[in-house]
Amino acid sequence: MMIGALGWRALLYKETLRFWKVGFQTVGAPVLTAVLYLMVFGHVLEDHVKVYGTVSYTAFLVPGLVMMSVLQNAFANSSSSIIQSKIMGSLVFVLLTPLSHWGWFFAYVGSSIVRGLAVGVGVFVVTAFFAMPSFVAPLWILVFAFLGAAILGTLGLIAGLWAEKFDQMAVFQNFLIMPMTFLSGVFYSINSLPPFWQTVSHLNPFFYMIDGFRYGFFGASDISPWLSLAIVGSAWLVVSAIAVHLLRIGYKIRG
Repeated sequence: MMIGALGWRALLYKETLRFWKVGFQTVGAPVLTAVLYLMVFGHVLEDHVKVYGTVSYTAFLVPGLVMMSVLQNAFANSSSSIIQSKIMGSLVFVLLTPLSHWGWFFAYVGSSIVRGLAVGVGVFVVTAFFAMPSFVAPLWILVFAFLGAAILGTLGLIAGLWAEKFDQMAVFQNFLIMPMTFLSGVFYSINSLPPFWQTVSHLNPFFYMIDGFRYGFFGASDISPWLSLAIVGSAWLVVSAIAVHLLRIGYKIRG
């Protein structure tokens, strides 16, 4: 019992160390990418777009880029770890441990949360030099950042279990995660869209993560942050239940 209870901490440490040892690639590169987005979009649209009345476009863009980086890197952490371990054959060493499916879940999702938040903090620190947004409701910022990283870390775990090669993982990443992230309101307010596309945006769960996160900075959002919290929280419960079930039955990891 004690070994199993402590084992997930060891796996969490191992998974955190895995991405931190190549921090220039796993943390530094996403920060640079976000800065490039900010410089391009901010330069082009700063004088043409105003959001929430008095908020400059660059300031509006900063929280969106932070949250986008959190989501993408949380997904990348758990998905890449699982698929690499499966292909290299090293997953068997984790299977030999007395870890329960809950231990696997907390370790892989926990390390994804750590990476997502680390990248998010890095992106914010650098982009804040261009435009420092306010902090109207810091608790909302923390809640949505944590939930967003947890959901994408869990989705990455599911994707890693499902995929058997890198090509399949690329399909999941390029045709699901990337489109939903970019069409979630990172670069625009959905109130600027035609009615049809506003309706489509409301079907995208990533929209609620980013809109709720942005509310914490400006005290304004496209919809109520409480509604966003309810939807995001429910989404995490659903994907977590799926991930835990797949781990419990050893989906594609046990013969």
